[in-house]
Amino acid sequence: MRTRRRAAVRSTPKILRELKAAQIVDAIAGAAERWRDTDFPPRVRATRAVMERLAYTEPVVDYALDRLFGAIARDALRATIAGELGSLDALDDFVARQGRPDVRYAGLDLVTIISSDTTIGVAIPPLVFAACAKSNVIVKDRSDRLVAAFVETLIAERPEFGEAIAVETWNGHADPRAVAHLSTSDAVVAFGGPEALRAIRAHCKPDARFIPFGHRTSVGYIGRESLAHEERAREAAAGAARDALLYDGEGCLSLHALFVERGGALEAESFAALLSVACDAVANEFPGDFGARAPAVAAYREAAHFRASQGRGKVGGGVVTPHLVVVDPPRDELPPLLPRTLAVYTVEKPADAAAFLRRHALPLEGFAVAPGARPDIVALGVEAGAMRIARLGTLQAPVLTGEHGGVGRILPFVRAISREG
Repeated sequence: MRTRRRAAVRSTPKILRELKAAQIVDAIAGAAERWRDTDFPPRVRATRAVMERLAYTEPVVDYALDRLFGAIARDALRATIAGELGSLDALDDFVARQGRPDVRYAGLDLVTIISSDTTIGVAIPPLVFAACAKSNVIVKDRSDRLVAAFVETLIAERPEFGEAIAVETWNGHADPRAVAHLSTSDAVVAFGGPEALRAIRAHCKPDARFIPFGHRTSVGYIGRESLAHEERAREAAAGAARDALLYDGEGCLSLHALFVERGGALEAESFAALLSVACDAVANEFPGDFGARAPAVAAYREAAHFRASQGRGKVGGGVVTPHLVVVDPPRDELPPLLPRTLAVYTVEKPADAAAFLRRHALPLEGFAVAPGARPDIVALGVEAGAMRIARLGTLQAPVLTGEHGGVGRILPFVRAISREG
């Protein structure tokens, strides 16, 4: 299904570009505001469709949509664009720069965005910023048609969007229509695994900008000062539980490994017990299960119980809901990248965690820390290659004004034109 015929994307390319950037921003913010209403009919339909496709419960999908559309606000859009381009006005005309030539930014002619198969609505922010750049956009949507529904709301705000944005269901990179779009796009944003990204890149024209978002994971670190008393430890446990269980541990911002320093008033084993209790509480708010990977989780649990019986590590599980917490699994193995499963590694200092991360070459998206984390802990996140450092409990709620995957929001979709003299 498509919101409009493909030919119209090229036939009227100047319609969106005749608008001021501020008008585009206001229209996008207005559409997002409609989607913040849980009773908005398109959102109700989309919620059910996403639940059916991903097997998430309604509270989980509502949380995702609240975070997504709550972030797309007028001030956030303006601040992000101004932060990357210097000025929102630079999308409309030349603007002066200190010590440099005047500059204007023009949107690329055609941008194609391929939606993620798992992360809810992750294609919408790049769509929004490509539209702010006044580019023509094709989005390859998933079967729940979430992006298509949002684009219909954009068109209701301003019909010009209907002449610039097309939405089609993604049928794979081998689809002849997909090949045609990829081969003519000036920029391609793609979410997926290594094989899918390589195949998509192979279809892009040589000078196209390719913005890939591959499979990554997230880890966290809790210093001993955060275990100085039980109240702070409970706060850290609650944050880690939310980061680990939301979306059943799928996605690059899901917490799969947590490093806990020894020497605090509360030792790692006691903290792990608090963590299991916190997981039960979070799962009551956001229910889920191990899904199709339950056998793999069961095998990992059985191995962990065997090690624990030999005095190596501890195992915690859900009393009310499915989850698994394993303390000190083998350091020569990767963390268990399994749903609702969290590995807790006890360490003396950040250098121990750094050695583990180097050994396994984990591609990190997020690095979670407790409030007031020491500078050496924050430095660990930078050294480990994390794209984002965030407070425990907020990994799954990235801000729109920050970069995604270490890439600018609007910069990939514009070219700079300098005016000298």
